[in-house]
Amino acid sequence: MKLLTGLVFCSLVLAVSGGVFSFVREAAQGSWDMWRAYQDMKEANFIGADKYFHARGNYDAARRGPGGAWAAEVIRGEDPNKYRPKGLPGKY
Repeated sequence: MKLLTGLVFCSLVLAVSGGVFSFVREAAQGSWDMWRAYQDMKEANFIGADKYFHARGNYDAARRGPGGAWAAEVIRGEDPNKYRPKGLPGKY
């Protein structure tokens, strides 16, 4: 319910400035970035890497713009390598 209320409020604010479509697109792309990081985390199956993948998803989402930053909301653009565990394959 909070998520829906926040989305509606942000959409109304941005509608006034004419940026509704870009905000919604950025939010959707940011959500996709976080989903992709989650899928990579499951694929890597590496103990202790959950903070890294969470930070990476939020970092990627926040770089999309205001919509992505809204989707990332918890960690806005912090360097994910801060949480990178030793031994995690370079693919991630």
